[in-house]
Amino acid sequence: MSSSFLKQGNLCSRFSLSSALQIPRLRHLLHFFFSHVAEGEQVDTSTPAKSGFVHPTAVVHPDALIGQGVSIGPFCSVSSSAKLGNGCQLYPGSHVSGSTELGDNCTLMTGAVVGDDYPGCTVIGSNNTIGYHAVIGVKCQDMKYKPEDECFLEVGDNNDIREHTSIHRSSKSTDRTVIGNDNFIMGSCHIAHDCKIGSNNIFANSTLLAGHVEVEDYVHTAGATVVHQFCRIGSFSFLGGGSVVTQDVPKYMMVAGERAELRGLNLVGLTRCGFSNAEIRNLRTAYRKIFMSVDANVGSLEERMAEVELHGELVHVPAVRAMLQSIRNSFAENRRGICKFRHWNVSKLAEVA
Repeated sequence: MSSSFLKQGNLCSRFSLSSALQIPRLRHLLHFFFSHVAEGEQVDTSTPAKSGFVHPTAVVHPDALIGQGVSIGPFCSVSSSAKLGNGCQLYPGSHVSGSTELGDNCTLMTGAVVGDDYPGCTVIGSNNTIGYHAVIGVKCQDMKYKPEDECFLEVGDNNDIREHTSIHRSSKSTDRTVIGNDNFIMGSCHIAHDCKIGSNNIFANSTLLAGHVEVEDYVHTAGATVVHQFCRIGSFSFLGGGSVVTQDVPKYMMVAGERAELRGLNLVGLTRCGFSNAEIRNLRTAYRKIFMSVDANVGSLEERMAEVELHGELVHVPAVRAMLQSIRNSFAENRRGICKFRHWNVSKLAEVA
């Protein structure tokens, strides 16, 4: 155990002693622990919390690297190859396994599991919260995976990963699963092997991302959203609740439906993220020209996009250019194309958000 630790008599501050006493085995262990204190073993309670604390029932391998001010609660385990940064907190029954690194000030709630003993590693940045019974950085669910291959997960900083979420390592040594910064991943979400997640995303409960999905930044999913393998979700887009997304979602767009269709721009999200009225107005104009033309002889999607690119005003708007490039990228080789869009007529134009 790291020399930075001092044993203290107080239990982990987040652990309820009254609830613990309801568990027979834990009640016995606590009686054993406190009886030894009563018999004369001196326990220093004057040391500040930053000195760290390991509960006597925790199993911490002596080769583990433990930072300053780390708190490890009852029945936790820390593997020999683990590295815990300063100020980390492991709540009762949480586990750090295999070659796993936690940055500073990470919190593992009760029952959380981070890492496993398979080849490769899990690297978690700073200020992350891993929710109750979440499973992060374990072996992927891919039949092609070979147990002897190294596999990797990298998570950035300031992510809130809630209860029962699962995030898997990559399926091969040449790839890795990546999570960016400042993401809010709600309960029971699943992020499969080799996914690439950007920053500032919000995934509502039970969002399921299959293998190799790429999500850019500021994406918001509603509950029970499912995304097919190899799809890409563009920045500032919104996925409606219960949607099954089987093709790419371009930047700034909103999709919904059992087989998700484009339903317009994510106007609420764009406004909340600080897009100006002029930017949103130009994006709406471009979207209508591409997806909602009232001309029966308008031509193909490519021709409509070319018309926007030749438009005197729209072509000079960076957001419009980004949207066009996002659409074009979705039709590149080995990409899945974009979600289907409705064929509008003049009478429906007034209904567009």
